[in-house]
Amino acid sequence: MASVHRISVSDGGVPKGAVERAAVGAEGLEGDRQNDRKHHGGPERAVCLFALEVIERLRGEGHPIGPGTTGENLTIEGLDWPRVVPGARLVFDGGVELEISSFTTPCATIRDSFTGLAFGRIKQADHPGESRVYARVIRGGALARGEGVRLVAAGE
Repeated sequence: MASVHRISVSDGGVPKGAVERAAVGAEGLEGDRQNDRKHHGGPERAVCLFALEVIERLRGEGHPIGPGTTGENLTIEGLDWPRVVPGARLVFDGGVELEISSFTTPCATIRDSFTGLAFGRIKQADHPGESRVYARVIRGGALARGEGVRLVAAGE
């Protein structure tokens, strides 16, 4: 079963630090802030998510990446990440529901997570199925580390 491996927040910038639980509202996770609100945050980019399996694969390639280092709020374990696409929904056991709104565009602020500062390594157009994603909040509430999550495919 898929689950929340890590919840990460920061007062701006990366890396984001781990917390055990967080309240989720229309603007994202309580305690999380973005330095660049033109490109990050807001209702359509309220929550950033990434797959633990992709992070582990990137570490296997020699990149110094880890959960929270690329700015994601939720590191998810056990989902078929290539199916996490715009229009898909993530339904968490505690009632929170997110809808994927877009793939992220990697920026230079996450460069230290990559060998040779090659932050484009997680660009969807170049490496399909290995991008972080943004989500809008359909139903807010509380999230906890270890909580189960299921994927509802786009259009279901």
